[in-house]
Order: sequence, then C-alpha cells, then structure tokens
Amino acid sequence: MRTRFDQRRPDGVAPSQGAFLCAHCNSTIPGEAPGTRHRNHCPHCLWSLHVDLRTGDRRSGCQGRMEPIGVSLRYDGDWALLHRCQSCGLIRMNRIAGDDNPLALFSLAVRPLGRPPFPMDLLPRMVSGGQDLSDGEEVQS
Repeated sequence: MRTRFDQRRPDGVAPSQGAFLCAHCNSTIPGEAPGTRHRNHCPHCLWSLHVDLRTGDRRSGCQGRMEPIGVSLRYDGDWALLHRCQSCGLIRMNRIAGDDNPLALFSLAVRPLGRPPFPMDLLPRMVSGGQDLSDGEEVQS
C-alpha cells in the first residue's frame, strides 16, 4: 500500500516536486492544483490521505485513507468534498480543485437521491399532503 507523498511510481520514475501516488487508484498526482494552495486529494478518484492536522501542515500521524463521502456547498458558493478517514473516522471538508473529475463530483452530489431516507413509494403521499394522487381519497395513517 502506498501511503507516502514522495514515493516512486511503479515504473521507477520519481514524481515531480510535491507530487504523490494516490493510495486508492495508484495515479501519479501533480503537487500543484488549480484553485487551491494545498493539493489534498486525487483529482481522478477523489480519495485523500489523512496527512494534515491543520490544512497543509502534513503533520498527522494517522496516515489513513480518506474516502470521499459527499459534497457540500461552502459559504462562498464553492463546492467542497467531504472525506471520512477509514482509520480514525475523522470527517474533513476540503475544497475541490479545478482539475477534479467532474463526473466523480457529480456522482457524489447525486448519491443521496439514489438512497432517500424514506421508502420511495411514500413520495406521492408526502407531496400531496396525505392525499393519494391516484384517486384523490384521503389516506389514513
């Protein structure tokens, strides 16, 4: 398992300054990212590593893999990724980068629509305020 930021690629070539190998998909990731000062996740699979105590300090002892679990809209209108550390459970918000995979971001954004917190067959009743839309009769609970 690759968990260091300065390891060589499988072909033996050393990555550029600040570049790292993604511990999840094994892609070589450049150290610079458009739209952010601190590259903290893979732009392909969006996974990260728990390496920071504070943004950019690279001082965390955990080093666990951080799964992208969702997206959030920040106060300034920018999107942010939510990551959960698979080792310690920490959840952290990280801003997206300009080269992040748009399909992967969109997939995270719509994930809750595929897993609603209620049975989908109740949706017509919820929308109609207790009326069954098929015949207009009141539904008794």
